[in-house]
Amino acid sequence: MRTDIDFESILFEAHDHIAVITFNRPEVLNAVNSQLCEEVGRALEFIAKEASIRVVIITGAGSTSFCAGADLKAVAAGEFGSDEQAGRWGFAGICNHYIDKPIIAAVNGFALGGGTEIALAADIVVASESASFGLPEVTHGLIAGAGGILRLSRQIPTKIAARMIFEGKKISSQEAAQWGLVNTVVPSDQVLEKAIQIANKIASNSPIAVRMSKEVFYRGLDAPLDFPPTARDLNNEYVSKILLTEDAAEGARAFAEKRKPTWTDS
Repeated sequence: MRTDIDFESILFEAHDHIAVITFNRPEVLNAVNSQLCEEVGRALEFIAKEASIRVVIITGAGSTSFCAGADLKAVAAGEFGSDEQAGRWGFAGICNHYIDKPIIAAVNGFALGGGTEIALAADIVVASESASFGLPEVTHGLIAGAGGILRLSRQIPTKIAARMIFEGKKISSQEAAQWGLVNTVVPSDQVLEKAIQIANKIASNSPIAVRMSKEVFYRGLDAPLDFPPTARDLNNEYVSKILLTEDAAEGARAFAEKRKPTWTDS
């Protein structure tokens, strides 16, 4: 598969319906500069439009750091403030970049500051036993500006999030899993393997059903369920849509015929 995109700060590969984006700046612990923001953003735009790709995995090169956050040299040089692409797609090209395909963060090392914000922006997180998470920005006179404050308070208990945000407290991958920030913790050499295993399970399902499920999931998070029934109306809208698709008919046929379904990529 050709992407017709030249990458320098990331590695990109796609096969068997799964794309893997690897932050490839190990010499600076995969810290984010404006070039990486743009390249990840462009890769995700390609993935969103490429029907054959059903799931995305994001990880970091090396074994010690998933992402060390912002490259402070790039910040000092004013890169983020002048780069239109980084601003449009958010930190690391992902934090303000919704696509309707599941994103799995394979956190293979520490993920502090911006690294944690990237993990928070993913749908599913697989972490190594040695990974750590935290928003230490307040210890440097800053705040987590890439959505970390907003997302953390929605994904883990409020008071746990408050201490992490106000104190700059770091937590281990095991504690992150305890509070629901991480789905599963595995040995360091199994992080990508586990992420691919999960991605394969997702990719085996109807692509359009997964995409619609993600839309309902996020659009319904803060919508009232019963009064007014905004979330129910949203759910019913997508149920009506999915019943008109070829995949819905194929799923029923495959079940009746006791075979694996053949999904469309549309």
